[in-house]
Formats: sequence, C-alpha cells, structure tokens
Amino acid sequence: MKIAVTGKGGVGKTTLAATLARMYADEGAHVLAADVDPDANLGLALGFSDDELEDIVPITQMRELIQERTGADDFNRIYKLNPKVDDIPDRFAKEKNGVKLLLLGTVDTAGRGCVCPEHVMLKRIISHLVLRSDDVVILDMEAGLEHLARGTTSGMDQFIVVIEPGARSVQTYKNVKRLANQLGITDVNVVANKVRDQKDEDFIRSKIPEENLLGFIHYNPEIMDADRQGCSPYDYSKKLIDEVAIIKNRIDSIKKRKENKTEV
Repeated sequence: MKIAVTGKGGVGKTTLAATLARMYADEGAHVLAADVDPDANLGLALGFSDDELEDIVPITQMRELIQERTGADDFNRIYKLNPKVDDIPDRFAKEKNGVKLLLLGTVDTAGRGCVCPEHVMLKRIISHLVLRSDDVVILDMEAGLEHLARGTTSGMDQFIVVIEPGARSVQTYKNVKRLANQLGITDVNVVANKVRDQKDEDFIRSKIPEENLLGFIHYNPEIMDADRQGCSPYDYSKKLIDEVAIIKNRIDSIKKRKENKTEV
C-alpha cells in the first residue's frame, strides 16, 4: 500500500497519516512514513519527542549528500537525473512505535523551476519507496498542489485528500483529483475531518461522490489535547482510532478490489 495524504494546511492530514501508519505497524506491517511537508510535524504525531527529532535533517537539505549523488554543486549545474537513492530510507529513517520516519522535506523552486538537484533526489526517493513492495508507505505531503505539478507522487496507489466541511476544502479536492488524473492516478479519495454534526456530514455527502468518501473524523478535543501534551494522538484518543479504523478498512478494500481485477 502506497498512500499520499494531502490537503490544505491545517485540515488534519498529518493526524490521519500518523494514525494510519501506527495502525498498519500494529498489524505487523513494515511501515515507512515520509514527511514531505516543510512544516514537518509527522514525527511528533507518530510519538517522537522534540529531542529525538531535533537532530534529524530533511534529505532535501543535505547539500553534501545531494552533491555526492547528483554531481551538482554551486559551479556545476549539470547533474545526474537518476542518482543512487536505494540506501537512503534504511540509512536515514528513524524508528518509533514500529514506524520508520523519513524526513524528505520539500523543494524551494522560487526562481528555479521544478528541475533542480533537490527535486531530482526527492522524485527518485519517492519512486524508490513505491517500489519497496514489502512496505506500507505513507507520504504526508506539503499543503497545496505544487507536489502534483512537479509530479513527485505519480507512482502512488492512492491519494487521500483531507478536507473540512466547507466550499474551499471541496474545491481543493476537485483540483487535486484533476491534477492526479493527469498523472494517471485514478484513486483520489476523501476523508472529511473536523466534522461537528449531521449538517456537516450531509454537506460532505452532497459534494463528494459516495465511492470516493472514505469516512469522517469528527471534531475531537482529545486530538488537540494530545498535541498540547506532545503525544501521538494514536496513544491519546480511542475515538480517533475507531474512526480511522473504518477509513483504513475502506482503503484496504479498495486495494483488494484492484488486486482482484488485476488477477482477472
């Protein structure tokens, strides 16, 4: 299972990504969770402490490593488009609660376009993660749509767009689906977060096709309490676990249906 979790900033994609990762790990799966958000919070949501995360440098900020693998430096802008990356996940990932965390970081493309050594490294690493057939790979993506425009996530099995009950979030889902379809990704599904009542649920159901709606995560003060305590919400809220378990079952069912169609 290779999942990219995306959405606007602040909608709760990191909470969903971390909870799914912990669930798969508790089932005995090999799980690699990659943080591709410049505001990297996935480690905290997985249960890492601030001290454990303090010394971890995102891969896209490792200038010496990027120079070594791509051959690019301040003077040489000719570089390899297929640098060696197969050792990077095992070399740089840190494990906690059965989940390996890899901080990928993002690429500042201002004034540079999308083709740069950092982008090449990022795209190659994600492509390699997709090929790690024995692993569940969950990407916590940066907010917005730039990662889709750069094509860094074109090999994922499924996109999950986390939205809130509101027109702007729904519009983000539609934009993600359009761009993902252009990359050949047909499974673009939705999790609605911060849902308060039946009115919110009805709004989501009126805007999102039933076959694309994975489930609801209701407004939950325990998630905020966990954040204040510096704890993983997975260890703090049974309500969250129960709701994400329903979502995970839908994800697994979609995967099985695809595999059965392939076999036929």
